[in-house]
Formats: sequence, C-alpha cells, structure tokens
Amino acid sequence: MDPEKAYSKAAALCARNEQCSSMIREKLLRWGIESADAEKVISRLIEEKFIDDHRYAGFYARDKARFNKWGRTKIVWQLRKKSIPDEIINDAMGTIPDNDYKENLASLLMQKNRQIKEDDPYKRKASLIRFAASRGFSYEEIEKALRQISAE
Repeated sequence: MDPEKAYSKAAALCARNEQCSSMIREKLLRWGIESADAEKVISRLIEEKFIDDHRYAGFYARDKARFNKWGRTKIVWQLRKKSIPDEIINDAMGTIPDNDYKENLASLLMQKNRQIKEDDPYKRKASLIRFAASRGFSYEEIEKALRQISAE
C-alpha cells in the first residue's frame, strides 16, 4: 500500500472514531507501510487535526469512567499501554468529574454487595475491596465509599 492510500484509509478511520497516534502507527505498520512513511502520515494526520492525543485521552478517560465504571488507576494504565505521555494522561484525569466518579464507585459496591453470598462481614468487605481494586479504584477511595455505604 502506498503512503497516500494509507493516509486516506487512516484519515477515514480517524473520522469515524477517536484514535491516538500509537494506534494509527500500529495499524500503518500492520498495513505494510515503512516506518519513515508511517511517521510522515501520522504527522500529516496530526497537522490536519485527525489525530490529537490530548483529545483522545480526555474522551477515553471520561468514557471509561462513565460507561465502564473504571477507576483512575486502571484508566491511567490503559492510557500508558497506548503510549500516551504522562503529562497528557494527567490532564485527561482532571477531566473526570469527581461527583460522578464517587457515585460510580458507590453504586458498583452496592450492586456487588447484593451479589455476594458470604455472611462473614470481613470476607464480604475483602471481596468488595478486591472487586473495586480490580476496577482501578485506590484503597483510600474504596474505604471512603464503604464507610459511606455502611453509614446509609
């Protein structure tokens, strides 16, 4: 595939949904584009605003927090896997509304609490902590949410 055709295909892909530069680079290399040509295509896509890692990271963080109910830790690790720089990740994490984030954690824990069959309160709490930690929430956030739930 020649670089111009690859550019057109990548631009169409970026027009359909948000992509980060590392995802497009991976696709270009998979399509058989030389590394130097892939960088030129990516530079052109960035220049023409088809790719914007800041925009991608912000949308990714908000969507994963809102729809997948992921915690900050998991979102950060997933963005790092996509080779997004740390300063962009930090900016993106600031776009997650704190109220929604805390409500998501509380609703997840209440929902999981109803599903757990364990009677022992210590095992029940440990199970809830493991569950929330696997979703990317910090121990401190989980503890606060559990205290809030038990107070209600």
